[in-house]
Amino acid sequence: MGFKNRLDAGRRLAYPLASYKDQYPVILALPRGGVPVAAEVAAALEAPLDLILVRKIGVPMQPELAMGAVVDGDAPIIVRNDDVIRLAGIDESEFKAICDSELAEIERRRHRYLGNRARIDVAGRIVIVVDDGVATGATTRAALRATRMRNPSKLILAVPVAPTDTLAAMREEADHVVCLEDYEYFGAIGLYYSDFDQVEDQEVIDALARFPVRTGHGAAKSAAETTLGPAPLRSKTGLPKAS
Repeated sequence: MGFKNRLDAGRRLAYPLASYKDQYPVILALPRGGVPVAAEVAAALEAPLDLILVRKIGVPMQPELAMGAVVDGDAPIIVRNDDVIRLAGIDESEFKAICDSELAEIERRRHRYLGNRARIDVAGRIVIVVDDGVATGATTRAALRATRMRNPSKLILAVPVAPTDTLAAMREEADHVVCLEDYEYFGAIGLYYSDFDQVEDQEVIDALARFPVRTGHGAAKSAAETTLGPAPLRSKTGLPKAS
């Protein structure tokens, strides 16, 4: 069936998550592609939006093949795919060098996307991790493990599309998994979107600007108090865009 674009996927993904709206969840997006999807979910659930910065560790001669992933945080979390590392003949020094490079890129993106924006405290809250799809699952697994370490009351993964076998593995990492479409023979995520253009940095920044974080006493009491709510998307002319 597939999706028109990431906005369409996000709006459709929000429906099976609607029951969480009154439980004040926090939405965590994997940039860049997961941000437009997550913004639609956050708008529908009237929930705050934040990022979880993950970078795939690709095989040098085949960067789309993940041999692991790294997640930013107080202590970076590295998830390894030892089978791929062994088959690709990657030694530890080479693996570490690529990890360091991806961590540097994470730091660049953190500064670019978030600046001095306060990080949302997810401890004791329902957290919904959102991406535009799952392929090998390396980055998703890393994101879920890192989020679990922040002590949410419940951890949910929500994606529009994923391979059937990878989805089964994700259920071991999350308390609940929501996926609109899964396929035994998968291919690439972009095959399931009519429009799968690359999401630019500015789109991520603009999406986060729709969900400003409130800080101070009692800021985390509810989603309504944590976010001012999404502002309307605007075109370059300054007029609201049609949905």
